[in-house]
Amino acid sequence: MTKARDLMSRPVISVGPDDTVREAVTRLTGKGFAALPVVDEGGRVVGIFSESDAVRATLRAGDGGDHRDDPVSTAMTSPVEVVSPGTDMVTVAERMLAGRLRCLPVVEEGLLVGVVARRDLLRTLLRDDDVVAADVRALLDDYAGSRRRWRVEVTGGAVVIGGEFADRAERAVVTALAHTAAGVNAVELRPVTGLALRWDD
Repeated sequence: MTKARDLMSRPVISVGPDDTVREAVTRLTGKGFAALPVVDEGGRVVGIFSESDAVRATLRAGDGGDHRDDPVSTAMTSPVEVVSPGTDMVTVAERMLAGRLRCLPVVEEGLLVGVVARRDLLRTLLRDDDVVAADVRALLDDYAGSRRRWRVEVTGGAVVIGGEFADRAERAVVTALAHTAAGVNAVELRPVTGLALRWDD
């Protein structure tokens, strides 16, 4: 199944808690993002600065002041929800929908390693099977030294790889490679006889 590591965008554009709201808004609008993670000097996520946070910070109803040069820490949303690289796509989607989140930082050992935005989810969900098949074929051809050794078919993100496999180790490598292609949610290996291989054979 597709994991957060397969969906996330990197390198990550972020802002620091001491950056100004003005600087953060410039990065948001300049890169076309809906939200940015706020990261401290140690690389740890301390908040999220979204378009909504930007609007609230620049307008601050009623006080008449200009808050564009205030630090991001005064406007960001905190605490922030994060996921690990191994979190599956379904869980990522459910958490984003439940929390109405524009993006989810991906954190490994406490440090920011990527971001999953709504568009990353949509790109994977809407990926054409032909595109997924082409990506898997390219990965397998590279592994095989540009010799096409396997037949690849994709239906709804489920990949079937047919052909000859040297041994158990090669089957494991082929399966792992196929899983790295975006949009892949299942992989099945079939020998030339057309019978599905079992992992205990």
